[in-house]
Amino acid sequence: MAIERVGSKVIKFYLPLGVYLIFLLFPFYWMTNTVFKSDTELYNLDLNPFYVHSPTLGNIVSLFTETIFLKWMANTFFVAITATLISLAASLLAAYAIQRIQYKTSGPTGVAIFLGYLVPQTILFIPLAHIIFKVKLWDSLWSLVLTYPTFLIPFCTWLLMGYFKTIPKEMEECAMIDGASRIRIFRRIILPLCLPGVLSAGIFCFTLSWNEYLYAFVFLNDRDMFTMPIAINRINTDPT
Repeated sequence: MAIERVGSKVIKFYLPLGVYLIFLLFPFYWMTNTVFKSDTELYNLDLNPFYVHSPTLGNIVSLFTETIFLKWMANTFFVAITATLISLAASLLAAYAIQRIQYKTSGPTGVAIFLGYLVPQTILFIPLAHIIFKVKLWDSLWSLVLTYPTFLIPFCTWLLMGYFKTIPKEMEECAMIDGASRIRIFRRIILPLCLPGVLSAGIFCFTLSWNEYLYAFVFLNDRDMFTMPIAINRINTDPT
């Protein structure tokens, strides 16, 4: 019986888990494998692509000596972190106001905010580009920091509204009876309880800001201001 249980557990749990882990980790293996291959080996289809036959550090040396990779990484981190913080701050306040401060149009306002997320970026980037040019932020990282929240805030607000619904109002009412202000309730009760939602929204904002291509492609022309998605697509290893 014990052997049957172990075999059943292996088939039902460990085997699917192993297949899933291989599928999940394979892209990281492939990236690592490609880093240490020479150009000749990369384009040689007769060789086994899953194995490094002649390891080399030339790709890494070229990355750090022939490009401004660290500058691009710093730009991307700055844009992603700053846009994430701005979006989370605005989304938390908006979601709390819509969900807790009940007014006549709170429901339609929440729906309207989420519908704003559904507007395609290809429609918005033209008027946003006009505004960025008018305020003289062209070729500046702040052009991305100020435009990314236009699509981050609507989704994060809608997401956090769902978390605020799960927090009983009685907790806030008891705190108000004890003399706590709205700000103190928000800081001491709401934020700790909705921390999983805040983390989820923060991860969403950061990854979307990190990988965003269209706005960065339109607003940035100076190679020193490039973020990683633009640098990868527009710059080769020639430093000139």
